[in-house]
Amino acid sequence: MKPNGFHRLATVLVALLALGLAACSPGTSEPQDRQLVVGASASPNTMDPSASDAAAIPQVLLYNVYETLLKIDGEGLLQPLLANEWVMTPDAKTYTFELRPQARFASGSQVTADAVIASIDRIITDPAVLPVLKSQMAPIESMRAVDENTVEFVLKQPSHNWLYSMAQTAGIIYDPAGSATRATQPAGSGPFVFEQWTQGDSVVLKRNDNYWGTPTKLAGVTFKYFTDANAMNAAMLAGQLDVVSNVAAPQALDQFNDPRFTILEGVTSGEIVLGFNHQTPALRNLKVRLAIIHAIDRKGLRDSVWAGKGPLIGSMVPPTDPWYEDLSNEIPYDPAKARELLAESGLGQINLRLRIPTLPYAPGAATYIASQLAEVGIQVTVDELEFPATWIQQVMVESNYDMTIVAHVETRDIARFADPTYYWHYDNAEFQTLIAQADTTATDAEQIALMKKAARILADDAAADFLWLLPNLVVTKADVAGVNQNATSLSFDMTSVSAPPN
Repeated sequence: MKPNGFHRLATVLVALLALGLAACSPGTSEPQDRQLVVGASASPNTMDPSASDAAAIPQVLLYNVYETLLKIDGEGLLQPLLANEWVMTPDAKTYTFELRPQARFASGSQVTADAVIASIDRIITDPAVLPVLKSQMAPIESMRAVDENTVEFVLKQPSHNWLYSMAQTAGIIYDPAGSATRATQPAGSGPFVFEQWTQGDSVVLKRNDNYWGTPTKLAGVTFKYFTDANAMNAAMLAGQLDVVSNVAAPQALDQFNDPRFTILEGVTSGEIVLGFNHQTPALRNLKVRLAIIHAIDRKGLRDSVWAGKGPLIGSMVPPTDPWYEDLSNEIPYDPAKARELLAESGLGQINLRLRIPTLPYAPGAATYIASQLAEVGIQVTVDELEFPATWIQQVMVESNYDMTIVAHVETRDIARFADPTYYWHYDNAEFQTLIAQADTTATDAEQIALMKKAARILADDAAADFLWLLPNLVVTKADVAGVNQNATSLSFDMTSVSAPPN
């Protein structure tokens, strides 16, 4: 069968490229001297995006310091970046990217086909690289430099997800000259260069004065980290911040209804998940997992913890994905049903450890959930773990937990449930088959149908409790322009942001 869906995608993408060239070509915009300060709640534990799953790393570095062949825009669409065009063969297995000949790393060296291949090859072969990034590049069968500015990728089989992954962390093109200091001194080709990292406190970027494309209008950006959401809001009100990247105390959002500020309300791809460790004996039992979900009033939880902001979703699929369906009522709040299922499980008293990160939504959600589970007879011990280092080590690496609460902000991350080694340890062969089939389908319609089936399996199998979707609540000073309303990638993209000098 001819892969018509992929062919149509290629046609649309190439058409978009012609429209998007101006956005990334050298420009004449006058730089400004303003160093913006952006408040954020989760700090990075390394400067190497390939070594840690913490979303705080690409939040700062992706598109700002590091670039990819193509990028995800504010509407979730792919646009050209280091590549000015790409074409795909009719069998959807060979992609050829034409690099911008003017593209340069901050070191001055050219972004060549060899540099692209070296970056992607490291993702595939280096044992220190995150397994999830390796899996995103696994469809690649071969790579070759056609010439200095042309790189060809041949896939083992068609993959809907691979091209999308090339616009994200796995697709970062690193300066080969900066490989030895990647963990502390990131070196890319973006409009900003890395200046300073004070762990737990801030990351400072400055304008790349030799940027190959349209230069940023800002002198630089400082990402300032706060463990206390109210302290971050207070800093904004006091004029110490220019932007709050995502309001972590939405109950206090009304205090920014002031001519000094602009409030942006958009969407993210961040599902707040009550994750189950499927290695825990009690949680291997479907009736127990169903009982937990029936016992939790998700609307009440969201309203109490997050001021009613963000949609209820019931799945690992945000509304911006084409296979989204509202499954929030598939397992409704029903404490009586929860008690019935627990009795049917025959397990007697159940005691679980809920180990949560020190992130704004987690403590309140944990308290609420523990109380509701106690009402149906499940005793929950809540542990707060410092984020990111301790939580990642204890939960994601060692699986030393029964339940946890965290927002998964990676785009199209439902596929992570297809990996039994991922920290949930969910292992469902039917789900894995559907995810694999969906990625290699001939048409978009077939992919969407299979992904809907996969999402419903997660809901019916109570693989996790999908609590609500994080909204994108951004506050800026009134004179700051160009901040994306939606968070459709892992980047807090500062490349088009402007502000007049102080």
